[in-house]
Amino acid sequence: MMLKKSLVLGVAAALGMSAHLASAEVDPNLPNYERVAGISGNLTSIGSDTLNNLMTLWAEEFAKFYPNVAIQIQGAGSSTAPPALVEGTANFGPMSRAMRDSEIRAFEDRHGFAPTEVPVAIDMVAVYVNKDNPIEGLSIPQVDAIFSATRACGHPTDITTWGQVGLTGAWANRDYTLYSRNAVSGTYGFFKENALCGGDFKSTINEQPGSSAVVRGVEQTINGIGYSGIGYRTSGVRAIPLSKEHGGKLAEPTGENAVSGDYPLARFLYVYASRNPSRGWDPLEKEFFRMVLAKEGQEVVHRDGYVTLPATVAERFRKEKGLE
Repeated sequence: MMLKKSLVLGVAAALGMSAHLASAEVDPNLPNYERVAGISGNLTSIGSDTLNNLMTLWAEEFAKFYPNVAIQIQGAGSSTAPPALVEGTANFGPMSRAMRDSEIRAFEDRHGFAPTEVPVAIDMVAVYVNKDNPIEGLSIPQVDAIFSATRACGHPTDITTWGQVGLTGAWANRDYTLYSRNAVSGTYGFFKENALCGGDFKSTINEQPGSSAVVRGVEQTINGIGYSGIGYRTSGVRAIPLSKEHGGKLAEPTGENAVSGDYPLARFLYVYASRNPSRGWDPLEKEFFRMVLAKEGQEVVHRDGYVTLPATVAERFRKEKGLE
């Protein structure tokens, strides 16, 4: 099983980052954002539902520095971001997955250069159960056998009752109520690739239009199970530990486990933009990204329940993306 575009292949491997760096709430070595003169105007963001709260909170933080900037935010799903950037109807395209090659080609065909990808935070796609569910954890092959019709991760049998994953008593014969994001969602695509090993969802899943709706469904259903970003966790659900292989060590969805690669469903969150390499950044867009990758922006990430970028990683992204 290959975890495509996962944090295992991203931060932990590519940057060689120590796991303890993500265990802190906000890296104290992140620079403070400093206001610059001459910034005003309007911005539009179209894309991920997972990032909708983050973009809203970042817009509020940005307004503290620049009261004359207005940011309009739409969060229907990651797949809405690339067309908006192609058509020029959005400055920012938040996505909870990386752009597909076909989406990048469509942008290049229109603009003559590639979109700029800026990783802005670390997320964990959590598998949620009702707070009263006693399950200790699941392996990715078990998750696949619960949610998928194809069992591409290798579990030998379909899983249709909680008793098949070890629960006893009243739980033994309870079936599953499956909650899922819809196909326009980047979280849907990430889960399909990494938790279903590219397989197909069962026809019995209850597709939801937003991340919070998935969590509400699990809250209200004793036998419910669903997946959503860690930032949507509530007191009515449990984000259960997961293991990569059946019988493997279970890992809680924590920042340390995300960066070390022990938690198997970790990922970057991205914001894409149309930076023309010959002209450089639009000043307004540049300052927004500079704030997001500074201490103030990463404090927002922490408040919204996601994992912040360590200072060394944020610095690297600022250099690579021309945001210094």
